[in-house]
Amino acid sequence: MKFDWLLVLPIFLLLIFSFFILNSISPSIFPAYYWYIGLGVLAFLFFSLFDFEIVSAFSNYFYVISIVLLIATLIIGQVTRGTVRWIPIGSLSFQPSEMVRPFLLIFFADYITQKKLHLKRLVKIIALMGFPLVLILIQPSLGVTALTAIGFLGLFLASEIDKKYFFFLGLIAVIVIPIIFSILAPYQKNRITAFLDPSKDPQGAGYNAIQSTISVGSGKLLGRGLGRGVGTQLAFLPEHSTDFIFASIAEEMGFVGAIVLLVLTFSLLYRLISYTENAINIPARLFLGGLVLTLFAQVTIHVGMNMGLLPITGVPYPLVSAGGSSLLATMTSLGIAMGTKKS
Repeated sequence: MKFDWLLVLPIFLLLIFSFFILNSISPSIFPAYYWYIGLGVLAFLFFSLFDFEIVSAFSNYFYVISIVLLIATLIIGQVTRGTVRWIPIGSLSFQPSEMVRPFLLIFFADYITQKKLHLKRLVKIIALMGFPLVLILIQPSLGVTALTAIGFLGLFLASEIDKKYFFFLGLIAVIVIPIIFSILAPYQKNRITAFLDPSKDPQGAGYNAIQSTISVGSGKLLGRGLGRGVGTQLAFLPEHSTDFIFASIAEEMGFVGAIVLLVLTFSLLYRLISYTENAINIPARLFLGGLVLTLFAQVTIHVGMNMGLLPITGVPYPLVSAGGSSLLATMTSLGIAMGTKKS
């Protein structure tokens, strides 16, 4: 095992950070959440045992299994608040759209580098990427769809693709985005339009944005203290352990706590970026590019929507927000990343 303390340390400090804040703002999720933490640690340790070359040898199987799981979600998934995202397993449940993300990155990192990229092959790759994206979008899960697409973009940015093809990718985005918006659920459209002016509907679509900015601002420098946040403890702030955990942290731990969180996160990202300079092969470098861009976008979107700077899309903070599937997917990705670095 290539045990890298510079990567492991920020990961486990973030997990400890998550443990304390979740015990404060949402103690009811324990002890069940210990299962997800334990499984996440085991997944990280398991995948860190293997070089990326070994893991990527199964890339074709990963794509097929990912598609099967996404289709199975639509057939046997549990309906929750009008969405079909989770498959129950006993007392626990998991979200396949989150779980398949690292494995889709492995497949496409390998597939993109198998042959030289030209326009016809690029169209084929985009079609293969589009299939899982559509399956995730119709659940519907806009946040996971966006993160998956951003991961795919990271693969292209890390590849040696002719930059003229980015114009082609941009053209596809211009065509696809209005189509995606047209098929969004009404509550998702309301979230996006409410971003422009939350005050127009303070008790409806704009409520989440208003409460999150109030919570962020009320923490001031040192915060109100763990267990003393008004917005979180009195449930004014919705989804305070998942989509709005940054606002909860800012309220209870203040500006200092928020900065510590961001420093730990960007220490992790910086270490992953350093891996790209010494990747074991080209597919490994592409995988890292997709992973780094995904995690960076996840943090940026989460913090931005918590501060009223971006539309609310339901994106959790990696390793910190409560969410077993997200935690498992991130820990799996980081375990795989440890095997991308040369000895």
